[in-house]
Amino acid sequence: VVKVQNQYSQGLITDGERYNKVIDIWARTSDEVAQEMMRDISYEEVMDKEGNVKRGTSSNPIYMMIDSGARGSQTQVRQLAGMRGLMAKPSGEIIETPITSNFREGLTVLQYFISTHGARKGLADTALKTANAGYLTRRLIDVAQDVMIKEFDCGTVEGITVSDLVEGGEIIERVGERVLGRVSVDDVIDPVSGQIIVSANNEIDEQAAAKIDEAGSITEVKIRSVLTCETRIGVCVLCYGRNLATGKLVNIGEAVGIIAAQSIGEPGTQLTMRTFHIGGAASQRAAESTLESTHEGSVKFNNVRTVKSKDGSLVVINRTGTLIIVDDKGYERERYPLALGARLRINEGEKVKEGQLLAEWDPYTTPFISEFDGRVGFVDLEQGITLKEQVDEVTGIYKKVVIESKNLDLHPGLVITTADGKSIQYSLPIGAIIEVNEGDEVSAGGIVAKIARATAKTKDITGGLPRVAELFEARMPKDPAVVTEIDGIVSYGKDLKGKRRVVVTPEIGEPKEYLVPRGKHVLVREGEQVTSGDQLVDGSVNPHDILRIRGERALTRYLVDEIQEVYRLQGVKINDKHIEAIVRQMLKRVRIKDPGDTIMLVGEAIEKHIFFEENERVVAQGGRPASAEPLLLGITRASLSTDSWLSAASFQETTRVLTEAACEGKEDNLRGLKENVIMGRLIPAGTGLPIYRNIDVEMPVLEVPVPTAASADEE
Repeated sequence: VVKVQNQYSQGLITDGERYNKVIDIWARTSDEVAQEMMRDISYEEVMDKEGNVKRGTSSNPIYMMIDSGARGSQTQVRQLAGMRGLMAKPSGEIIETPITSNFREGLTVLQYFISTHGARKGLADTALKTANAGYLTRRLIDVAQDVMIKEFDCGTVEGITVSDLVEGGEIIERVGERVLGRVSVDDVIDPVSGQIIVSANNEIDEQAAAKIDEAGSITEVKIRSVLTCETRIGVCVLCYGRNLATGKLVNIGEAVGIIAAQSIGEPGTQLTMRTFHIGGAASQRAAESTLESTHEGSVKFNNVRTVKSKDGSLVVINRTGTLIIVDDKGYERERYPLALGARLRINEGEKVKEGQLLAEWDPYTTPFISEFDGRVGFVDLEQGITLKEQVDEVTGIYKKVVIESKNLDLHPGLVITTADGKSIQYSLPIGAIIEVNEGDEVSAGGIVAKIARATAKTKDITGGLPRVAELFEARMPKDPAVVTEIDGIVSYGKDLKGKRRVVVTPEIGEPKEYLVPRGKHVLVREGEQVTSGDQLVDGSVNPHDILRIRGERALTRYLVDEIQEVYRLQGVKINDKHIEAIVRQMLKRVRIKDPGDTIMLVGEAIEKHIFFEENERVVAQGGRPASAEPLLLGITRASLSTDSWLSAASFQETTRVLTEAACEGKEDNLRGLKENVIMGRLIPAGTGLPIYRNIDVEMPVLEVPVPTAASADEE
């Protein structure tokens, strides 16, 4: 911390960077203290009969409680016996100085005072959030209530591909663990021995999952999923897989939609109260700044552009590159995204050992890097108009910062010109700090400007519950990223009304233009190659864009991953199939593009099964089928647009739903659970399914011969 403070007073880093670094150091320290403490209580030394000291598993009651998962978490014990760690201010920022003592030692008056805010916030939050979580559960139940298991096999050959779950280069969940209890689409074959581990359309059980992980070279498995199930109404047994309550394949008639909704909604109430459990101790992930290999192997680069800097190391100058490590047999072992500005400590094709340093970067800033040696020129950078010299009150050092100007025609930037007259231009967003002066000579790989990343706020689930709701409601994010729809080369066009014009030109076909608001940070440079779905501008991705550009598969993967990430941060485990069941319901409608010879209209939103049935009818008569595009609805809209008006009316906006149903003369087939409950009938799930309900037990008629007078005489 003192070292960071010194760097700041020498003016090497900005105040924001200093803050982020200090927070990071303390976050790491409290993690280490917690690990040391857990290690310490996890074993005890026992003397055996011969008098030798042996290590045994600890019988410390607190350790047993946490280890068995009965009560408590590591963070709570850290506060009791390790150090309390960083706390948050009422504004949500983290206070730089952590509480170094724990509850067992006791807190000083000041430490107690800092803690009070967290404790009070916890209580207030709990009350507010329970309502929120309850509402989320209600919406989920409503959208998924008619998802039931209707048949054994829908006969699809489609599926989704599942691979290891990697976060920050670290494998969190192995592929075997993720596919356990699901049904494989193809044969899963061990590439080394050539043995079939699981044959197609069979359940992947514990043994098979363990074999998949042991094989090591199986990086992905294609499994059946609710998302690709072709059962018209409901889903089939094989696409759903194992019923997690019984550990066997799911039964026909199981109301899996309700189970999915409850599995996602129930931890929502935990998420809400999470702040309270940790008593306001800031849950802050330490930012990674180095990359080390976890396996032996050789290095491969994928789409990495680099320049050689003065000290001979390679500097990454694009954002989409990945570093891959392959083993001797050529199987991929690990894959890491490389940050812009990362300094690579290895070359392509080099052999690396386990734990070797591969790359390092500054996690607190996004740099602008010179691609070759040259001289710096300023573009539209005028003192007091687009550029301001800010003086740091503590260090007294000047720094040049780009500011917003009233003049819309000015586009601040830097241009670097080489000795042979080649030049490259960088446009600078508002808030960028310029590290060079006009006329300076820079070398390749040198930093010419940087943008500080946002100051760390606590990743609290307060961000979590609304985030889950936002994803399920498929809302447009506040500042959506501009995403390219085609592959091509980027260039800048003429500005329009103060907006930058970014043009993507494909090899064949028409170029596409995108308008970017001023001051937004453009992620791509002139002449850079982009592929469809790449971000051109900073911001959150709009799920509707993903669906339009990259299709249903990419969207479902994005939604499942994003929702899982929120829950994972809180240590809540939810099986993917539950989220998939809800996403299936969000995607169950299509919008008609061309009606063909069907009775549908252009622009009409219609359920997929009706669309397929209508097309089959028309094709059978020799007509032209309709074409449609997939439609993403949020859970509230999906519930209200369901075919059953009884279910929709009992959810929200009753008057509107009923008047519309009356005007259209709608019928309700009573397919779902809710409609039947409202009408007071037996629900069509479990033994209430029509195939079971309409079974009558016939009593066999036994013919008993009645003794007659004649037979009695014969005897």
